[in-house]
Amino acid sequence: MKINGQVQKILSHYESDNPGTKANLARILMHGKLGGTGKLLILPVDQGNEHGPARSFAPNPPAYDPHYHFQLAIEAGLSAYAAPLGFIESGASTYAGQIPLILKVNSANSLSRAKEAASQAVTASVKDALRLGASAIGFTIYPGSDAAYDQMRDIAEMAREAKAHGLAVVIWSYPRGGALSREGETAIDICAYAAQIAAQLGAHIIKVKPPSAHLELAAAKKVYEDRGIDISTPAARIRHVVQSAFNGKRIVVFSGGEAKDLDGVLGEVRAVYQGGANGSIIGRNSFQRSKPEALDMLGRIIKILQGKD
Repeated sequence: MKINGQVQKILSHYESDNPGTKANLARILMHGKLGGTGKLLILPVDQGNEHGPARSFAPNPPAYDPHYHFQLAIEAGLSAYAAPLGFIESGASTYAGQIPLILKVNSANSLSRAKEAASQAVTASVKDALRLGASAIGFTIYPGSDAAYDQMRDIAEMAREAKAHGLAVVIWSYPRGGALSREGETAIDICAYAAQIAAQLGAHIIKVKPPSAHLELAAAKKVYEDRGIDISTPAARIRHVVQSAFNGKRIVVFSGGEAKDLDGVLGEVRAVYQGGANGSIIGRNSFQRSKPEALDMLGRIIKILQGKD
């Protein structure tokens, strides 16, 4: 694996990391059809645990099989595959070395009643990630939740351990709970804040949702208006979130969100590219389509992120 200048530049922003962690980041950045571009396209499949099997996989029944997701990510030429312990364990040997893995080490489920105190349970460990040959651990935090400080403490501890063993750290930073309104979960000021929090917690890769033009906090709204911060277009809002992650010195990828039509998916990815983000992490909009449809869509996304469409 020969690392090019673009990837070297990205790695240079992680000044405290050891060679092992930088090597694992490089594996993700150099893998697949986007390898070496500084852009990423990742397949995350934690929805079976989060939303239940039928809601997640019935639209495309082959997706009930854990091997299906490895195969989809590999055939599409994606940058990495992220999933909880069970799914990774179910294909780790068969697909060892064929795609970088991100072990999701905490999970929630839709049976929980928690709203104001939205949280997730730790379901895997750094030792599991090492045993399974993963390049990174993934962890969800809910900024705004009444339980957010506990989540931040947990990932701070796990991130220290992961980095000490040469693994990268990916943080899903999803504002939720507390006093946040439903609209506020994707408000531009809140999404930018969520990216900043993840960066401050030591994330190498930050996953956030595409932001809306809504401003949730009155104090933030005044600053946005007084300083004339441009949030007028999806690309401008993406650019501001990237700016909030250490002025673009942290890798920021955006989720695909709820299931939507092809034009909706591609439109969001174009905004991600135009806003200077590092790419997309698209789950249900990939695996809920048939494999031919998913491969076609993912191929088109890769072209957008390559600047060819």
